[in-house]
Amino acid sequence: MEIQKAQRLRYCVSIACIAADRRSPEEEEPAVAVLAERVTPLIRSTDVVTCWDPPCLALMLIDADVASLPSIVDRLTTRLEMYLWSAGGASYPKTATRADDLFHQALHMMMQAQRDGGSRLYLPT
Repeated sequence: MEIQKAQRLRYCVSIACIAADRRSPEEEEPAVAVLAERVTPLIRSTDVVTCWDPPCLALMLIDADVASLPSIVDRLTTRLEMYLWSAGGASYPKTATRADDLFHQALHMMMQAQRDGGSRLYLPT
């Protein structure tokens, strides 16, 4: 629904997926709900944060383009300094033209960041 509104009003919408990674295989995976509590005070009232599966935070950022995602994720991950993290992002209309594509791109980029060692943000090219 937000994508339809963005199309009509001509603004961008971005999705960022952030996962907390384990420091070692023996370590318990951080609870995504705890991460959401730490990040929620840092986002604007127009943005949304939710817990998603696979375990990650999904943030819908209204009127934030793909170029602003690195600074947004950097600001949020400073609150997660005790955790290793991986993040992926995508933006309408720059990298995706449909809502499904937007989320799938962000999730795919996050999973790629995890595979490549974490502590990084990947964006579609």
